[in-house]
Amino acid sequence: MRAGSPRLLREINDRAAIEALLQRGAMTRSEVEAIIGLSKPATAQLLTRLEQDGAVVRDGLRGGSRGPRAQLWAVNGALAHVVAVDLTPSHADIVVADVTGAILAERQAELPEGGPEVVTAFADAVRATVERAGLVPDQLCSVVVGSPGAVNPADGHLGFAPHLPGWEGFDMPGRLRELLQAPVTVENDVNLVALEEMVAGRATDTGDFVLIWLSEGIGAAVVINRRLLRGATGGAGEIDWMRVPDLADADTGIDSRGIRLGDLLGSPTILKLARAHGLSARNAWSAVRKARSAGADGLPFLTDLAKRIATGVAGVVSVVDPQLVLLAGETGQAGGEQLCGLVATELHELVVPRTPVAPTLVTGNPVRAGALHSALALARQKVFGLTAAAAEPFRGSPRPA
Repeated sequence: MRAGSPRLLREINDRAAIEALLQRGAMTRSEVEAIIGLSKPATAQLLTRLEQDGAVVRDGLRGGSRGPRAQLWAVNGALAHVVAVDLTPSHADIVVADVTGAILAERQAELPEGGPEVVTAFADAVRATVERAGLVPDQLCSVVVGSPGAVNPADGHLGFAPHLPGWEGFDMPGRLRELLQAPVTVENDVNLVALEEMVAGRATDTGDFVLIWLSEGIGAAVVINRRLLRGATGGAGEIDWMRVPDLADADTGIDSRGIRLGDLLGSPTILKLARAHGLSARNAWSAVRKARSAGADGLPFLTDLAKRIATGVAGVVSVVDPQLVLLAGETGQAGGEQLCGLVATELHELVVPRTPVAPTLVTGNPVRAGALHSALALARQKVFGLTAAAAEPFRGSPRPA
């Protein structure tokens, strides 16, 4: 194998240093040296070169009780800016950040209930948030929108999202690019939750997993070899449309021919199941929390709910045989380890793989967080030549000086 040219080695080392600074924040020269494996003079030359190119900046000093204070170096956040959005039928949760991930502005904007004006209102809300950050949209390097349903890559139309009126029948990413005058990517919201779990949650070291979103809506994300499976039309994981039987012991009047999974696991139907077990609550996740607090008295309801969840997951697990099933969303989070254990027990009655089931770890708004990581990965690829893997925890290896 021929040795790499000096220019190629410099580029490799430069990217390794930038990636380390992006993942770990401001560092001293000696810390950068330890991570990328260069000599002290080579690391000093690298940082000087990156500073001259505008890629890094001096970011204060780190002092100690003894000896001189050390210069800190950081990636120049002003090189690129991104926007991440969690789009729902009622509002848009928007965040603006620089290329380091530092938050510059955020806003939750109410949206009209459908109609042609909803797209314009959305674009206006994004522009207002960008202006709040002291920017204009054409300064944006990447905009990622997390949306229910999925965009067909052939025509840009949003599918599988009847609960998002006003967004159908046109090239959704194309229209938003025109309105914002910026690069726009639209990604399925549950896929973004799976991405966030790969970056900062339970799936950081998992190659193949299935994430089930249980909330007002139902959805799934399928990850194979740490890549999202989107399908030919973007509809991979849209399990809410499957028709399934109800295996719950309690009779809630569901037709023997089965029911759409999205209805079976929707909040109104889960509340009906809870009432059949003597529990009253205002939504599905409240019913689950109440059942867990009730101890043995709440177990029959949780078991029936686990049977319903396992019925919906069984087909995916049988085909994919993942390493892990994750339960996300308000209902999944409310169930915690107890509900996951019950789902695993019921699932193993239905399929051959003995797949473990666990709750997701990411809290807050995982859709917006996943959209932000996706937007940052796209921006860093454009600006620094880093691959999307740079969004994952840094695992750099030493480079020859």
